[in-house]
Amino acid sequence: MYLRELVGMSRLYGSDPDYVLGGGGNTSVKADGTLYVKASGTSLGAAEEGQFAAMDLGALTAILERAYPGGEEDREAAAFADILAARLPGQGHKRPSVETILHAVFPFRFVLHVHPALVNGLSCGQDGAALCGAVLGEGVVWIPLTKPGYVLAAACKKAMADFRAANGADAQVFVLQNHGIFIAADTAEEIGVLMDKVMGALKNAIKTHPDFSPVIFDRGLACVIAPALRMLYSPDGNAAAVFHANRELCAFSGSKDAMKDLMGPFTPDHIVYCKAAPLFITSGEDYAKAFEDFTAEHGYKPKVVAVQGLGFFTLGDTKKDADLAGALLRDAVKIAVYSRSFGGARPLPKDMTRFILGWEAEGYRRKALLGDGSADKKRLSGKIAVVTGGAQGLGRDIAKKLAENGAYTVAADRNESGAAQSAECIRREFGEGAAASIACDVTDESSVKAMIESCVLAYGGLDIFVSCAGVAGAGGLDEMSRETFEFISSVNYTGYFLCAKYASAVMKIQREYSAGYMSDIIEINSKSGLSGSEKNFAYAGSKFAGIGLTQSFALELAPYGIKVNAVCPGNLLDGAMWSDPQNGLLVQFLKVGKVPGAKTAADVRRFYESKVPMKRGCTSDDVFCAVLYVIEQKYETGQAVPVTGGQIMLR
Repeated sequence: MYLRELVGMSRLYGSDPDYVLGGGGNTSVKADGTLYVKASGTSLGAAEEGQFAAMDLGALTAILERAYPGGEEDREAAAFADILAARLPGQGHKRPSVETILHAVFPFRFVLHVHPALVNGLSCGQDGAALCGAVLGEGVVWIPLTKPGYVLAAACKKAMADFRAANGADAQVFVLQNHGIFIAADTAEEIGVLMDKVMGALKNAIKTHPDFSPVIFDRGLACVIAPALRMLYSPDGNAAAVFHANRELCAFSGSKDAMKDLMGPFTPDHIVYCKAAPLFITSGEDYAKAFEDFTAEHGYKPKVVAVQGLGFFTLGDTKKDADLAGALLRDAVKIAVYSRSFGGARPLPKDMTRFILGWEAEGYRRKALLGDGSADKKRLSGKIAVVTGGAQGLGRDIAKKLAENGAYTVAADRNESGAAQSAECIRREFGEGAAASIACDVTDESSVKAMIESCVLAYGGLDIFVSCAGVAGAGGLDEMSRETFEFISSVNYTGYFLCAKYASAVMKIQREYSAGYMSDIIEINSKSGLSGSEKNFAYAGSKFAGIGLTQSFALELAPYGIKVNAVCPGNLLDGAMWSDPQNGLLVQFLKVGKVPGAKTAADVRRFYESKVPMKRGCTSDDVFCAVLYVIEQKYETGQAVPVTGGQIMLR
């Protein structure tokens, strides 16, 4: 029963970003001499009973009674070894929190440890210690800045004893300077009451709140800086750079003086996911030099970059990593603003910051949450891809297959709801940051430009652009109207030109900051771009023209490491363009009499199958094999790769 109650409490607070970010926070319950504490690297918001490490409570409380020889580092190592030894049989695969001893010494059944920004506005305030009692009540214990682990547990145990001696009762709420809050009680319900009381008191005491309302910013400048930072962070492109701008962030980024409260970390969580300091740059300066100088000075690459007057970028090995840094950046901004009500911001001192940077326990937590990437490495891992026409049919299938192979995938389409459904399908299978959707009309230059910018602001760059948006319209010279002809040409030909124009601009920036880096523009063409098509000349003409663009773009963009190729599918008989019962090509070809003697759409299908040596239509799997080939090979550009089952053979 107690464990089920613990799971409910954990999920309640762990799923609320006002309390827990980045897998931080911890919970525990005591029952029959056993402490059940959340294992490191597991999610509080998705807690299950099996994720809690079962520990010998007596063995844990005995740790603080021991005198460990040697210096601080040796003592902490010995104490943590004893924590691990206190795991009950069968629990050896679970790593308990380094704060497990502290959970054990609280004389209450349930313990909650979280890091709300409201609490840390007080705990990271210059006058936090002096104001804590007045704001939260005399029953709340303030713990001065203390290193985590054995030392913190010992300090809290002494504070518990002092409080008990002075008050004749046990303290239940502990505010830890530059860390967070511990609340202990015999029921989860009582913990909720105490937490609500703390949060209510802080809300009443806060005089200044952050303003995260949207602002207009220079999208063009942000889209020049993002790919530069991404490649500086990882020259092989296995990185994400996410842009953040709102009224509060723009105020902080306005100058170095305005940034002063964000130049140091507030809590260990901020160090784990954002490192100890941001990089501050001005637009137009030498970004590479600034990045390299920062790395040389600090010994690590910046995770947060502020651009004067523009906003912030968060960087990471993965989109998840960069997004998490963004969440902790937002949290730091909240703390900085809230702390103004408690004497102003007080970041962690440098010696504590250095300790946390090198602390193995926090390194383990970060790795457990984010992984090291090796287990999930796929053929296109880290690549950022856009697929136009991604709402349906072949475009949707290509978007999904890119994601299956590890790419971050943006489905772009004028069918906004269809593109959103494609992206949501990918996210459900591959994770929150795996895909996005963008409304885009490829015939509208401003729409194409905005689509590329949105991709870059969300992910940091662009490595693979698949121009798949296309339309077909059958009819002979007598039937074809000028309007239909020009519409087909505008989508298949002009749309490809506009997409290549704006996609290549981003790819050129990436090459500038990472010599030798290569990217791809791929047109999904057609066998009709290789051979004329009777009563289908508008489509065939646009596809012939597309191959002309492909070859010309390839010549122009090769010096920038941008390969441009076309993939030419055969008859996608099961795809929407062919099989749609109202407007599919099978129906259109039947209506215009393109297949002599055909009485039904099935007759048309059999006719086209008979023209293929492989005796079947082309599939999206067939097409994607060619897409993957042109991405992975490093030598060919300007090619039109047939995927026709032998119906069209190159010579």
